[in-house]
Amino acid sequence: MHRLLPIVFVALAVGSAPAQSPAPPKRLILAMGGWRTAKEGLPLMRYFAELTGKPNPKVCLLPTASGDSAESIVSWYDVMNQLDCRPRHLRLFQPSKVDDWEKVLMEMDAIYVGGGNTLNLLSIWREQGIDKVLRKAWEKGIVVGGASAGAICWFRQGCTDSRPGKLSGMECLGWLAGSACPHFSDEKRRTAYHGLVLSGDLQDGVACDEGVGVLYEGEKLVRAVSSIPKAKAWSVRREDGKIVTTALETELLKGE
Repeated sequence: MHRLLPIVFVALAVGSAPAQSPAPPKRLILAMGGWRTAKEGLPLMRYFAELTGKPNPKVCLLPTASGDSAESIVSWYDVMNQLDCRPRHLRLFQPSKVDDWEKVLMEMDAIYVGGGNTLNLLSIWREQGIDKVLRKAWEKGIVVGGASAGAICWFRQGCTDSRPGKLSGMECLGWLAGSACPHFSDEKRRTAYHGLVLSGDLQDGVACDEGVGVLYEGEKLVRAVSSIPKAKAWSVRREDGKIVTTALETELLKGE
């Protein structure tokens, strides 16, 4: 008597599409020119939080440029507590109760860099390794940005008041090409930036009036937004020994 062996059917996938790799994360930077009042800052910070694409995102302030001043931290919470987000802050100056700065920052949805002294900011970041952590966060898809010092720090160069005396140019992180200038609606700042680009001390770049932010995806400028009517982002370049300043299309954000 013959034994019957079980027949095993193997289903073969015919013509199935190959598995697709997940899309690489967007690398977003929102560089803002600054603002004079919380009312002007609120639409920009709402937009910044919304860039995460997450409900109730964790948004962390790095107040390094102000020396971790209490005033800057309080002002941060005054604005952010009006938004649907979970604001945080991370001090670098005082003896820290945080065991691992990288762990804290890499758990955020967005990281905001406040204004102050850009030269001191970058020196501290480099000594503490924060610049490397922020680069890792950006490449992971965590939204980064900031105003004033927190705007120019991402570019190759910036127009700054970090040194005593007149405004000057400085080398920055270099993630974004060219130079940047915040507070461009201020005549003194505008004149200084024009002079630095014209002399060749700074490369051609982008400038933001008060209440204006420029959004970069990767290294490409993709959008300019404003919380103040008629405020603009600007392209500033040297051409045939002259300064050419061109207004960029800037979208007015809705306030509430």
